[in-house]
Amino acid sequence: MNFRNISTIYRKELKSFFYSPVAYIIMVVFLIITGWFFTSNLFVMGLVSMRGVFDVIPFILLFFIPAITMRSFSEEKKSGTIELLLTKPVTDMEIVVGKFISNVVLTALTILPTVVYVVSLSFLGRLDFGAIITAYIGVILMCSIYISIGLFASSLTENQVVAFIISFLMIFALFMLNKVLMFMPTFLVTILEYISSDYHFLSISRGVLDTRTLIYYFSGILIFLLLTKTSLEKRKWS
Repeated sequence: MNFRNISTIYRKELKSFFYSPVAYIIMVVFLIITGWFFTSNLFVMGLVSMRGVFDVIPFILLFFIPAITMRSFSEEKKSGTIELLLTKPVTDMEIVVGKFISNVVLTALTILPTVVYVVSLSFLGRLDFGAIITAYIGVILMCSIYISIGLFASSLTENQVVAFIISFLMIFALFMLNKVLMFMPTFLVTILEYISSDYHFLSISRGVLDTRTLIYYFSGILIFLLLTKTSLEKRKWS
């Protein structure tokens, strides 16, 4: 892969996010919701902890990630610019990776202001900064695998709403797997638990970052990026 091409795609995509009011609206809504839970835990319940924020973020991501990824390929397919992009001296994988990185950076920029909560709490009591840093790593990893799913969904259709629905359903299914284990046959429990994104996030948010979790997230990201690349290639065959 040519990293210059990836960088060009990444910068183009990131700029396009901020040319649209949608990105600002989504970011503000994210911060309002997390801010509400932060202040509620602090002033109503008297908890000097980031737990409430990290507990609600996985639920916000169910809607946040499909919302920012739905236009990635759908918009270009509808406008016809995807055909022009695919004829340029850039590979499909470079396009996919460039768009993936831009979405991850946008997500990271959205999450970054929540560090203010940590700074505020540090003046009020003792914090386990190791666990907090690990939890932030978990959030970024969860965002990344959801973004790869969102890109795949966006590559399947020209309709942004359809892309949103497809990615939401896939992400929701992945998130809910560890919550329906009691209804599953015993031999499936271990497998479904490992596939669940929330299971791994809960592990990381407790300060446990092991090899199994990293393998899960990185392999999941790679699988969906490759599926997105394959989806783009199908247009050349049709």
